[in-house]
Amino acid sequence: MAYYAAWLTIVDAELNQQTRPQHLAYLKHLHQHGKVAWAGPFTDKSGGMVIYQTDNTEEAMELAHNDPAVTSGARTVVVKPWELLNFEAL
Repeated sequence: MAYYAAWLTIVDAELNQQTRPQHLAYLKHLHQHGKVAWAGPFTDKSGGMVIYQTDNTEEAMELAHNDPAVTSGARTVVVKPWELLNFEAL
């Protein structure tokens, strides 16, 4: 398994409010199935970040782009591989 960081930026605040329940339900479902490790909003209210835990980049991209907040056009998303720093190894 690998980690992928998805940066979701709100581009339509009204639409984002409308799709937020579906967005949160989607993330909860993925978390329950081991595909979302962490998620949360930015405190400046500009969007949020999701850390996906998947087998490959294609799966992470598919999950991120199928988020209702993205498919509705309320948010844009950028996905990048993310490596968890091992402080014990430093």
